[in-house]
Amino acid sequence: MAQESNLPVVGGLRLSASQQGDESRMTTATYERAQADSLREVEHRPWPLPRAPWVMGQTWERLLFAHWRVSTEALRPHVPSRLEIEEFDGSAWIAATPFRLAALRVRGVPALPRVSSMCELNCRTYVRRGQRPGIWFFSLDASNLIAAHVARLTYGLPYHHASITFDGETFSAVREGPDMSFVASYRAAGAAFEPEPSTLEHFLVERYCLYGAGGWVRSDIHHRPWSIQPAEAALDEAGLFPIEVDGEPLLHLGERQDVVIWPPAPSR
Repeated sequence: MAQESNLPVVGGLRLSASQQGDESRMTTATYERAQADSLREVEHRPWPLPRAPWVMGQTWERLLFAHWRVSTEALRPHVPSRLEIEEFDGSAWIAATPFRLAALRVRGVPALPRVSSMCELNCRTYVRRGQRPGIWFFSLDASNLIAAHVARLTYGLPYHHASITFDGETFSAVREGPDMSFVASYRAAGAAFEPEPSTLEHFLVERYCLYGAGGWVRSDIHHRPWSIQPAEAALDEAGLFPIEVDGEPLLHLGERQDVVIWPPAPSR
């Protein structure tokens, strides 16, 4: 780890030599094509693609899913009443998801190095409005101050600016303002697989919309089916979750996901 201290930091991410090559390709069509090409695979979606055009592309890399089983009753005061908290096997679930976000761009605009990459830490649970299961975020911490501010205003999401470093294995975040610190060292610990429908893993990761602004707006997203691996992690969090979490989390790693996102629309 000591040898990595002199590596360049881009968007809050300390890059290894191999990752620096990936960063240079952000100015090409590589990421952009992968994001748009995700729309070629839609059979797995729980509902059709929106008729309106998507407006934003993102690529998520080295994403850790750390899930804890929690009481729905304990979570209920922290989720808007217009959203139903979804359960699997009699429990609600809460998650911490640290990752690197690459090639953040507006549709039709190239992804630019430094501007278009950052690190992000999300705290989330799973909800439903009508027939649309989705994600409710308790918080989203981003290393890019401008991106956090724009997303908060545009999507009605509780974004915060945080100081974040990530070397591909150890993710560390400290939020500005309210006390929150998070450290996770993680790695894959098994073969990759695509979760089957009706399994817990499918319930947790295959989500195609998010809710914001108190549950009054919904933003559709699209990506290919997740390929995830069992993971091992050492976690240390303070102030991230709205409730207490107990026990060992269920851990999975997603190496990469190319995503397109639609603008927020009223949730009916």
